[in-house]
Amino acid sequence: MEPPASSSAQEARKALGMRLAEIRAAAGLTKRALATILSWHESKASRFESGTRTPSERDLRDWCRACGAEGEVEDLVTTARGIEGMYVEWRKMERHGLKWAQQSALPLWERTQQFRFYSPWLVPGPVQTASYIKALLSAIRDRRGVIDDVESAVAVRLEKQRIVHTPRTFAIILEESALYHRIGGTEVMADQLGYLLSAMALPRVSLGIIPRTIDRPLMPVEGFFMFDEHTVKVELVSAHLTVVQKHEIALYARTFGELGELAVHGAAARELITAAIESLG
Repeated sequence: MEPPASSSAQEARKALGMRLAEIRAAAGLTKRALATILSWHESKASRFESGTRTPSERDLRDWCRACGAEGEVEDLVTTARGIEGMYVEWRKMERHGLKWAQQSALPLWERTQQFRFYSPWLVPGPVQTASYIKALLSAIRDRRGVIDDVESAVAVRLEKQRIVHTPRTFAIILEESALYHRIGGTEVMADQLGYLLSAMALPRVSLGIIPRTIDRPLMPVEGFFMFDEHTVKVELVSAHLTVVQKHEIALYARTFGELGELAVHGAAARELITAAIESLG
């Protein structure tokens, strides 16, 4: 189940608009007075405050100057830039190829210490095999018609996996059904599932699997990747969603904990993986 694609960005725009309204009110200005000072139409200020439009960096600097709040500028500019990066269509992110898209994620991975991944459909990046990665990226290339640089993109993702062997923690929760989606065919999937068994032995990797047969107290949710307590990534069909609002991140963290309580670990998880391998024939 996918969330409304741009809901997080829209909520962030509204929050920014409220901050602008507070700055204006603290300066004793009406929207009309502010617009007059800046030679704007009053509707422009209204759109910023209502969150229907994200102000440019110049707009923010002008707003703060008119309100005598120059000290607020840099924080507002940083917030606005973050909003614009929340909802990005794949065609924009991948316009320079899959390799570039993979590389763009490296800074976030490098600065993260605690990774939490929930995936209902696929084995997630940190514990993927090269052949599984190639099958996934090839499918993306074909579906979205992007530049054919799959081999280079695979190399970048494999290089990114070195982080699993550094002093960071990885908590991964899979739905059991993810073990049965034959990405790349039988051999690729058998190799991938075998690697999952090995990855479970890594000292900083925790792997839990939610059995298909349990009663579900939670409604199905989208797959999501958490990076410390500051960022959540959600992959939609058409776009890439970045969540940075603190209360939304708290909701994802609570959901991850609840999903973790449904999962089995250790020997029970290995049994589920082994059964999936045997089902490949």
